[in-house]
Amino acid sequence: MIKLSINVDKVATLRQSRGGTQPDPVHAAVVAIQAGADGITAHLRHDRRHIQDRDIELIRQVISHEFNLEMAITQEMIDIALKIKPDQCTLVPERVGEITTENGLDTIAEKNRLPKIIQTLKDAGMRVSIFSRLDEDQIKAAKDVGADRIELYTEPYGHAYGTKNEDYEFKRLVKSAELAEKLGLGLNAGHDLDYRNLEKLKAIPNLLEVSIGHSVFSRAIFIGLENAVKELLAVLRS
Repeated sequence: MIKLSINVDKVATLRQSRGGTQPDPVHAAVVAIQAGADGITAHLRHDRRHIQDRDIELIRQVISHEFNLEMAITQEMIDIALKIKPDQCTLVPERVGEITTENGLDTIAEKNRLPKIIQTLKDAGMRVSIFSRLDEDQIKAAKDVGADRIELYTEPYGHAYGTKNEDYEFKRLVKSAELAEKLGLGLNAGHDLDYRNLEKLKAIPNLLEVSIGHSVFSRAIFIGLENAVKELLAVLRS
């Protein structure tokens, strides 16, 4: 069964646009879990432009389901992860000024320092996933540095869905998934997935979890968060 993790960053983005406390991403996390989601994802950025430290502290306290913390590979974030102890840490790249994550982590470029970081997190009881580029060498590097899983960067597929490039991008995902399975890496996927393009991903071998945020809250504006989560689950469970 493919698990669904709901990323609540967009709720925090809306809150931060006005200041104050509403809407509350922790409340959104509770509603998502009550609607059947298997877990919650949040990305604590260095600039704190959406999710705040208190958000992840409260999510960790009130959500008994799996919590996935997306984080840059900085000492600040490592220290926070060691304090919060999410079930899974997903290591992601961050660029100042980016609107959203733009690609997978360049694991090859970070190969010298990643093993120590990953082992530190694993020793504290956390599973470690790398938000991965789809290059073969990058996936092999994720295995070499000790990651438990990779998360396939699915934005190219999401953008290509319904176009002539859809099959090409989907085959790239399948090829990457097959390599991950061969290497013994667990497999997650995320970025630009929605209730329309999700169906095809069920054919990807060894896929354990998808993380979805922007599209579920975009959909929730019109049909409510509970229904938007259940809509995604209906696709995954059919």
